[in-house]
Amino acid sequence: MTTVGREQKLFELEEARRTLPLVSRIVRDIVEKTESMKEVYLAIREGAEGDASIERLEELQDLLHDIADERAEFVEELTALGIELKDPNIGLVDFPARLDDRVVYLCWKLGEETIDHWHELTSGFSGREPVEDAFEEEPFVNSSEA
Repeated sequence: MTTVGREQKLFELEEARRTLPLVSRIVRDIVEKTESMKEVYLAIREGAEGDASIERLEELQDLLHDIADERAEFVEELTALGIELKDPNIGLVDFPARLDDRVVYLCWKLGEETIDHWHELTSGFSGREPVEDAFEEEPFVNSSEA
């Protein structure tokens, strides 16, 4: 892993792939918390439009804040690893990496077996390209043969 600029971590493909067991657990938690937040938010809206008591609405609001705080802790875990959360609804994350002379993203989504795609910083998910060929390992050259 290399750092660029202000401590931006740059992942090698295999290094990013090795983090997936941990990253997938964190991302799964983020997706679950995001879904819970939606459910509580809808309960607040329905309660406000209906006849829910002020106490009940305050309980729901407190619950929403608690869930949001828990989700923020999971997002901080990803950030500390150098990984960027792109979509908490579907569990989309990007790993900054170097390709040739530029920084790109290795792209992974919850449910995918491994990291098989990358994209330019500006192209996003729709611009994903296969990692094959682009991120091939450098061939080992024995110094006695060179």
